[in-house]
Amino acid sequence: MKILSVTDSAFKKYGRVISDIDFSQLLCRMEEITPVPEDVVYVPSVPELEALPVFRELTEKTYGELPIQIGYCNGHNVKLNALEYHRSSEIDIAVNDLVLMLGWQQDIEDDFTYDTSKVELFLVPAGTAVELYATTLHYAPCHVEEKGFRCVVVLPKDTNLDLDAAHKGGEDGHLTAKNKWLLGHPEGGLPEGSPMGLVGENLSL
Repeated sequence: MKILSVTDSAFKKYGRVISDIDFSQLLCRMEEITPVPEDVVYVPSVPELEALPVFRELTEKTYGELPIQIGYCNGHNVKLNALEYHRSSEIDIAVNDLVLMLGWQQDIEDDFTYDTSKVELFLVPAGTAVELYATTLHYAPCHVEEKGFRCVVVLPKDTNLDLDAAHKGGEDGHLTAKNKWLLGHPEGGLPEGSPMGLVGENLSL
């Protein structure tokens, strides 16, 4: 599959590269304290990462003083498996090279299906931070190196935490966590009862 760079003009509809914030301390701390399992792990909020000075800078500069959380998604992955979106931008910071499989919310059909042939792949080089817009469909990164990937994930506070109520029907039925709408692939290995929606090939890097 063709893999573009996040510096390519094709990335502009999905997000932007963040170049005015120094993430070096955050990247070092990620390597020191976060594991890289054989599968994929996501942790929404990590106090040790949120204690760093960049937390305040991201809060004030990037999220307009909204409360945020800094967590991570680490592991080994080469499959699409699902796509999700939020009502807000997500910032991903690559500790080492990784690939993001991205789609566009506007391409979701009225019956909440999405054709995976529309997905585009982008390489995020180590040390690069990208803002993924709220309309960007995304899921777990794919690793480029055998050692796996580490990715910092910044989102508004409480995103991806457990829901307080049941949600059924239409878009509401795809809400699987706070501020997280999910379209799963039947071959994606998601928990039983997860909302499906992806049609076509379960893309593999």
